[in-house]
Amino acid sequence: MRKIGWLLLLVLVLFFTRPLWEEYTAEYVDLSFLDPVDEWIDTLDLEQYLDEAKAYWMQIKDEPATHIASDQEISPGTGIELEQIKIGMKKSEIEEIHGNAKRVSLNEYNLVWHTYHENYQNFMMVSYDSNNRVNAMFTNQPSESSFLGLQMDSTREEVLAQFDEPITKLKKGNIIYLLPDSGEYDLFLIDNNYVTFFYDLHENNTITAIQVVEKSVEKNQESTFGQPSDELKKGFEFQLFDLTNAARVAHGLSVLSYDESVSNTARKHSEDMAIHNYFSHENLEGKSPFNRLEEDGLSFSYAGENLAYGQTSSIFAHEGLMNSLGHRKNILNVHYENLGVGTAFDEKSTPYYTENFFTK
Repeated sequence: MRKIGWLLLLVLVLFFTRPLWEEYTAEYVDLSFLDPVDEWIDTLDLEQYLDEAKAYWMQIKDEPATHIASDQEISPGTGIELEQIKIGMKKSEIEEIHGNAKRVSLNEYNLVWHTYHENYQNFMMVSYDSNNRVNAMFTNQPSESSFLGLQMDSTREEVLAQFDEPITKLKKGNIIYLLPDSGEYDLFLIDNNYVTFFYDLHENNTITAIQVVEKSVEKNQESTFGQPSDELKKGFEFQLFDLTNAARVAHGLSVLSYDESVSNTARKHSEDMAIHNYFSHENLEGKSPFNRLEEDGLSFSYAGENLAYGQTSSIFAHEGLMNSLGHRKNILNVHYENLGVGTAFDEKSTPYYTENFFTK
């Protein structure tokens, strides 16, 4: 199409400039072959073609270049900014700041979280669209930089004073879901982005985490839960593991080591609860978490278990556990050295999460 446009422009230019070059050219070239062209041009609605040529020229003039020189300045994203990352920024720009992702894992939006951190400090999870531009981001660590005029230690009261009333219901497909008013988080629609502020109920209701998701991403998610798959199950497990370590580091604690054997024990318990429709630390045979660990041949000197059920993602599961005092004590326990995580889905796609903490 571009070549045709240029050809049309060339023909028109030659036609209108013909008086300038015809006299001199005729001395050397027989121009009688142009007679059919003259006849064809006489039949044209020149005004129409000139308008079309002008429109085409304006179109190609305004088209962005498909190649950017290496020394050309890259345009930053123009959306909401969180920890130097803006909605719409390119992946290459993010990785200039944070380096390569430490982990990539599927999330409930059928997108991939790219996890960036330095031994769980400066922890960020970022998702990209098909053009490798940021369409979602999350952090649960304090920072000196502000976010929409707020700090990570701002209170819920300050958040509510800064923005309009939070969203109380969300439409998914043909169903409208009422959001809980537990005080643990608030959802706002800001500049075509869904922004969730999570609060720490045990730290004066201060902001403990922030998630930003483009409106289009949320609207494309027509169900409450993600589509169950082995990849999503694994994604939830690694995300919950990373979120737990990020929270520990933020509280000055050591990083837990991932244990696949203990993850298998945790995974089996999540699957058992999902299949048999119960939610308890003891299974239907009366076995405790410690019995199950021992049954799988795992020795420990110190152990504990966290369970969650029904949260749409590992982020919501983790933030809920942090606001439950007993579960919070497990997450922030100084004695634990290892962690295994297992998830499963029931027939309604509801996620079950099991965390097994232990020290050998």
